[in-house]
Amino acid sequence: MTLWNAVLVASIICVALKTLGYLVPPAALEAPRPARIADLLTVALLAALVAVQTLGVGQAVVVDARVPALLVAAGLLVARAPFLVVVAAAAAVAAVLRLWGWAA
Repeated sequence: MTLWNAVLVASIICVALKTLGYLVPPAALEAPRPARIADLLTVALLAALVAVQTLGVGQAVVVDARVPALLVAAGLLVARAPFLVVVAAAAAVAAVLRLWGWAA
């Protein structure tokens, strides 16, 4: 199977799954349990993405300037800082740490 065949098969599967999603009755999705699972699944997937992007480099776990930047961002979010301030502060922390050569 070539790469393009794999891309086409994956695309067809994605469209089929999306179409099946439209066939599910709304009452089944508005029940308390599926709604709660969907809410928790979204948070869990986002947390996993942040963890992988922060700590993962290939197959290794690496602690570098991204970890303190993430901690600063989390602290500012808990303090209810505006999102742009959170992003700018986290970027500044990572930049300063990389400038000092703490972790590349």
